[in-house]
Amino acid sequence: MSKQTIHTDEELLQAFLQAGELTYLGELFQRHSEMLYYVCLRYFKEPERSRDAVMQIFEELIEKVKKQDIQDFPRWLYVVGKNHCLMALRSAKNKMEIVTDSFVEFGVNLHQEENYQDKEEQLSQLERCIEVLIDKQKQSIQLFFIEQKCYKEVSEITGYSLNDVKSYIQNGKRNLKNCMERSGNE
Repeated sequence: MSKQTIHTDEELLQAFLQAGELTYLGELFQRHSEMLYYVCLRYFKEPERSRDAVMQIFEELIEKVKKQDIQDFPRWLYVVGKNHCLMALRSAKNKMEIVTDSFVEFGVNLHQEENYQDKEEQLSQLERCIEVLIDKQKQSIQLFFIEQKCYKEVSEITGYSLNDVKSYIQNGKRNLKNCMERSGNE
């Protein structure tokens, strides 16, 4: 099948599935990448993160299109994009819960729904407390706990010395704990 004779999404998809050449999938993806970018932007609210997500989704497509019977590629791609974003946000939220557990001791609660609401409130409070940290502490805390970088990586990313990074994390953690305790007493 000559690439010049391919006009529809279905033809491009079939050509990729038959020949396995990425140029077909790339052309098909390119047709809908702008839509996908705006889907990601709606969820992430950050242009750079949205562009990264579009590229990650393209890499995933190579295997996903082989495993599914796709009738309407744009609609299918929209769902794939939405699911990718939701999973990424859920993963980030789970990382935030790990950070929260590092600062807040959750009491044992027999009513799981109430415990969930308490934890949600504590997560929201933690996010607010992180925002009021001084920039050096905030950046170090986010890299170390949320992005799970080691001290050395935080130092390389920020340009702060290793001792400064340790100090910012320790002081930031103490300030977060104090902020969380003040909020709990209000």
